[in-house]
Amino acid sequence: MVLEAAGSPLQATELERPTPEPGQVLLRVRACGICRTDLHIVDGELTRPKLPLVPGHQIVGEAEDGRRLGVPWLGWTCGECRFCTSGRENLCDRARFTGYDLDGGYAEWCVADERFCFPIPDGFGDLEAAPLLCAGLIGYRAFRLAGEGERLGLYGFGAAAHIVAQVARHEGRRIYAVTREGDEAAQAFARSLGAEWAGSGRPPEELDAALIFAPAGELVPAALAAVAKGGVVVCAGIHMSDIPSFPYELLWGERVLRSVANLTRRDGEDFLALAPRVPVRTEVDTFPLEQANEALAKLRRGDVRGALVLAP
Repeated sequence: MVLEAAGSPLQATELERPTPEPGQVLLRVRACGICRTDLHIVDGELTRPKLPLVPGHQIVGEAEDGRRLGVPWLGWTCGECRFCTSGRENLCDRARFTGYDLDGGYAEWCVADERFCFPIPDGFGDLEAAPLLCAGLIGYRAFRLAGEGERLGLYGFGAAAHIVAQVARHEGRRIYAVTREGDEAAQAFARSLGAEWAGSGRPPEELDAALIFAPAGELVPAALAAVAKGGVVVCAGIHMSDIPSFPYELLWGERVLRSVANLTRRDGEDFLALAPRVPVRTEVDTFPLEQANEALAKLRRGDVRGALVLAP
């Protein structure tokens, strides 16, 4: 499924099977998760994709030798810049991203840099493993950057939050889920995964940290107002609408506002070792590859419980 121009539907296209270059691995795609980042690319909110482009960066594939490998968003880094050499390869200025700079997994076959692939842990089917590769990895990085506080707010209860909630509960954290007003389905889903409160508006207790997964800038001052002094607010998406002006009082008291950019391979190794121990259980809604546009429309409407996955 190919994106020819921003804002246009994906086109079902017959392409030649890709040929791996040295250091790359050829994968038969078994599943590819659909991420909100894919939607930002298709809708033109992320403005510099390779075109034409095969989107998709939560890929579970089978190598020719039978290994199951996961391909994440971070597809290549230079290994030489000051970011790469200081353990911050997620900030590499020359980084290339799967399904953005590199063709991704909305396809039957793909190639990937083998150094940036992860073995899929046992106990996860192909469909269930796909959301771990971005919703899980980015959510885990955001969770770790939020610190050790007990009371954790999750703003937007979608693919990432439904995974993070399980990890947080495994560590004994208390979960508060903030959803759109009237989204009773998401609130019930959050409570089923251990949230002790789920609703719209301000949680009933001060939070120690908040993770913002919804791409809505107006949630930033709302989250700052909800965290206690010394609390941390993490913006976990790659794209967000403009953040409105807010009084300095919301930031004062040594509150911290920060973003998460991409992921490192260390994040992937740590999270995929942890996921079977929790154990994380992903809830997925599956679409055949040729229905990628319908799946993206479902995500655009916010009509998702858990994660969406394409199955070639």
